[in-house]
Amino acid sequence: MALLGTGRAEVDSAEVVHAKVGSAHEAQRVWASSSFAQRRKLLRCIQRYILDHQSDICAVAARDSGKPLVDAAFGEVMVTLEKIDWLCNHGEAALKPERRPAGRMMFYKRCRVEYVPVGVMAAIVPWNYPFHNVFNPLLSNLFAGNALVVKVSEYASWSAGYYGRVIDACLDACGAPPGLVQIVTGYGETGHALVTCPQVAKVVFVGSPAVGRRVMASCSAHLKPCVLELGGKDAFIVCDDADLNQVVPIATRGAFQSCGQNCAGAERFFVQRRVYERFCTAVAKATAAMTVGWALSPDTHIDAGAMCMPQQGAYVQSLVDDAVAKGARMLARAQLAPGSSGQFFAPLVLVDVTPSMRIAHEEVFGPVLCVSVFDTDDQAVSLANNCPFGLGSSVFSRSASRARALGSRLEAGMTSINDFATTYMAQSLPFGGVKESGFDRFAGIEGLRGCCHVKAVAEDAVPWLIRTDIPPPLRYPVAPYAFDFVAGLIRMFYGLTWGDAFRGLMEVIACFVLPAKRRKAKAPAAAGAHKNKSA
Repeated sequence: MALLGTGRAEVDSAEVVHAKVGSAHEAQRVWASSSFAQRRKLLRCIQRYILDHQSDICAVAARDSGKPLVDAAFGEVMVTLEKIDWLCNHGEAALKPERRPAGRMMFYKRCRVEYVPVGVMAAIVPWNYPFHNVFNPLLSNLFAGNALVVKVSEYASWSAGYYGRVIDACLDACGAPPGLVQIVTGYGETGHALVTCPQVAKVVFVGSPAVGRRVMASCSAHLKPCVLELGGKDAFIVCDDADLNQVVPIATRGAFQSCGQNCAGAERFFVQRRVYERFCTAVAKATAAMTVGWALSPDTHIDAGAMCMPQQGAYVQSLVDDAVAKGARMLARAQLAPGSSGQFFAPLVLVDVTPSMRIAHEEVFGPVLCVSVFDTDDQAVSLANNCPFGLGSSVFSRSASRARALGSRLEAGMTSINDFATTYMAQSLPFGGVKESGFDRFAGIEGLRGCCHVKAVAEDAVPWLIRTDIPPPLRYPVAPYAFDFVAGLIRMFYGLTWGDAFRGLMEVIACFVLPAKRRKAKAPAAAGAHKNKSA
């Protein structure tokens, strides 16, 4: 526990932010030339620390975010270790130069795509997963050869101090340049200073659509690319042939894990009429048996912890009140542990939710399991797509083909068939959404390559045998028959039939065999054109 400490976070000024970016920039110039073996060594060092200090990591996350230790183990530790494993085993293959076909005309060339580190990447991350939200961009960028500067939420600054010391210790243990990873703390001004810093090459932002628009505007002003992950309101479709014994436990965890404070959280449950009442009764029973309280309570078993942001509980309750006033029913609510007050919000089940209610469209980011009924598959798709967000989605049916057909019609960046959020545990897959959930991706091959500039390279395949030489008709000043020569080349290489190719070849040969005749034939026309132009 030596790394824990009790230091408080400071608000970093623009000058401090720029200085930290400068230090990261200098460190990256060294790290860019590191081998993949060195990068794997660093990631394995981080993996060793995580394995040996799971309890500390989860306890720190629980203190800053309110989540129970089990939720922290899933969302903070397990998925981070999965990312390390994927990067170490498959990251190098994703970033190695990739051969590409040279095409017909350039048949004698060797073409490839290279993935070059962007330099310094900036990440602005939220408070809901204090550990994973820092290490997720860190792992990808370090493996890609970048430096990273992370702006953590003002609601997660305390834990960031501990995690920052872990990072520094791992960098030092592996001989990586100091300053390669920097953490900045503060409010909107700190984030703006980071985004607009000239040495920051690219920005990843995870947060709300409102702030995401401001980040995008700042990036646009500096012609700086950005990745935006702006939350979600995932659809969870339960068909009448689904196995409710499987679905109900997944549904309650999808709605209530980390007290519902998840970007890819199940917020809209669409259940087919034939199993609607059974589903509602089952999730209500499970919810009523839950206990809500202090995540680190030594005396009470806790299923859900606190809301991290002080005002979030009141906002969630306003959505529930609006829905109930418009006809929704609250079937069950979890129990508050003795002495639990303040930012604790008991999970609840809300049924008969309709599109007229605010909770059907606004991101809740809280522990409310909202259930709506549907009759046909087409209606389920229509209800699911009637939402400004499009991050994740789930479809449950004993018929895999039916579930796939439904999933293919959903407007979402990710779909899990007969499961929830497995697209994120599979770190080979990209993470991101459509519509107001943002654009571009992190995680997977696409996310790792997104930490790089894409550079196209072409060179002679056999330089001692064949190379590019400008043919005499095309050398300046070009020959009068230069166009005929190019047209013949085009027909020879791109003709639809062998006859086309042969005709093109003859036209090219003619340009060399009969150049004088061609010049005489074209001279009068050229002279006439000159006279007309003069007239």
